[in-house]
Amino acid sequence: MPPMFLHQRRYLNATIYIVAVLAANYTATWFIPLPIFGQVAVGTFIFGVTFTQRDRMHMSGRRFVYQVIALTALLCLLESLLLKVPSRIIFASLTGIVLSEIADTEVYQRLLKRSWVLRVAGSNAVSIPIDTLLFNVLAFAGVFPLAQLIGIMWGELLVKAISSTVATAWRVREFSQVQ
Repeated sequence: MPPMFLHQRRYLNATIYIVAVLAANYTATWFIPLPIFGQVAVGTFIFGVTFTQRDRMHMSGRRFVYQVIALTALLCLLESLLLKVPSRIIFASLTGIVLSEIADTEVYQRLLKRSWVLRVAGSNAVSIPIDTLLFNVLAFAGVFPLAQLIGIMWGELLVKAISSTVATAWRVREFSQVQ
């Protein structure tokens, strides 16, 4: 691919990531029924994409990923002020994002000699549970009964894993069509 295309792609990946995080925060308190698990936040369906999207950004290097995470954190704070997203949601989101993204980035970087799919699967296997646990406990402990909170977390794990898998499969399909 021409260098200019790669440069544009890196910013497109970052933009999709940032917009998905902001949209997920905005819809984090909108719940819909999820059979067996009870309910899941609309934001979860959106946020699941961020795991694989961030893995796409890894191609631009660790420093770029951390810069995008920092920019996202600042935009989340601005979102809280302008759109009146509850501060508990922003705090939970930022904590979950920063800690799960650090874990994801470090796992991904350690797997650089492996296939892209294995790097994504390995890093997501670590970051998805970290984000789910941190976000939900910080955002909803004391808001929902424990049994309901556990159901929400199981539902989120499932939705994030499925959306991440679909996004990964889409990317693999993209690569196979280019080659």
